[in-house]
Amino acid sequence: MARFSFSRLDFLCTCVGLVLLLADIVLDIIAAVSFYQDEDYVCLGILLLFLVGSSVLVQVYSWLWYSYQDFDRVTKVESCLSMGQLKLLHFFQLGIYFRHAGVVEMSARSFISRDPDHKGCAAFLSHDLSMLRLIETFSESAPQLVLMVTIMLQWGKLDPITVLKALASTLAVAFSVTMYHRSLRAFLPDRVQQRPLSSAVYYLWNLLVILSRLTALALFASVLPCFIFTHFLCSWLVFFFSAWRSGTDFMESPVGEWIYRATVGLIWYFSWFSVVDGRTRNKALLYHGYILLDIILLCGLWCWKMSTEPPFFIIPVLNAIITAVCVVSIYIVGLVIKIVYYRHLHPNLSKDELKVKSGEDVVDSARMDGEVAARSLPAPTVELYNKRMRKLAESFYT
Repeated sequence: MARFSFSRLDFLCTCVGLVLLLADIVLDIIAAVSFYQDEDYVCLGILLLFLVGSSVLVQVYSWLWYSYQDFDRVTKVESCLSMGQLKLLHFFQLGIYFRHAGVVEMSARSFISRDPDHKGCAAFLSHDLSMLRLIETFSESAPQLVLMVTIMLQWGKLDPITVLKALASTLAVAFSVTMYHRSLRAFLPDRVQQRPLSSAVYYLWNLLVILSRLTALALFASVLPCFIFTHFLCSWLVFFFSAWRSGTDFMESPVGEWIYRATVGLIWYFSWFSVVDGRTRNKALLYHGYILLDIILLCGLWCWKMSTEPPFFIIPVLNAIITAVCVVSIYIVGLVIKIVYYRHLHPNLSKDELKVKSGEDVVDSARMDGEVAARSLPAPTVELYNKRMRKLAESFYT
């Protein structure tokens, strides 16, 4: 039976992720205080909306996933709290830090004991964490990056706090996409493991298309700020309907599945995200065609406003056109690199070729008593794996 491993690099990435998360919180506080001192209450309100909305969404996912496991927990950190304390922790928006601590504990135990079951458990926990970070990225970091770039465009200057927050948001997007890809790769059989080059190419095309999309949104918002919310709502409704029609089956409850579909619509507003298994080439082509046309429209409207009614500062028309063309070109280059990735570096497998075939003796969630789990893990004959991440791996590799 194929086993899941948790390498030192995975442990390092988990620790780096926790540091980035804490640094992001500090920058959020500094940015909020800066907006308040400048009496920029509109930007402050929008920033708080992103922060609170994203945090609540992540905590809801974390709580639902615990409930799907009957609130059984496999680490000492998790087992030290009662269900009431766990609920209180999520109410105060601290659930994701609790999960971070659990991954750090289990990964440290795996390196001390070198027990493959500990490594499998650490991988299981890290997969949920990578998905939560991805949700947080597209519900908080990506919108924040649009907000910060919009502010810089409107002010016509580079404020240190705004620049730092924009850089932190960019780093968060890049890091979460990379960690998500590492979690998907864990389900590949040993004979089909992807090379580092494939991860680099995957990271590159994602970074290009996401940054191009975010830049186009920021350009549009800088000249027509009121219409960006209408644009988001209309686009999100289209994506939400598409996610529903795709027949997603990610969560284990009807309410959770509707929340997931709404989240997919939010992610699709910024980037492509595979949600169903099977051939999705036509859907991906339709999606990228739609986004490309949308980027052209947003950049075109920005050029028009900057040439006719510049709201804050005047730039030459030629410079505006060059900027718009560069944004569109970066997205196209990202799509070309994506095609290269899928043709030459992306393995196409069947469901049965992924780790944990149907019919194997597995445990799909941590259904163990906390006190027992604190002393031992499943026997070596039973493999602990993350059923949710496996579904995403199926949609990505099949």
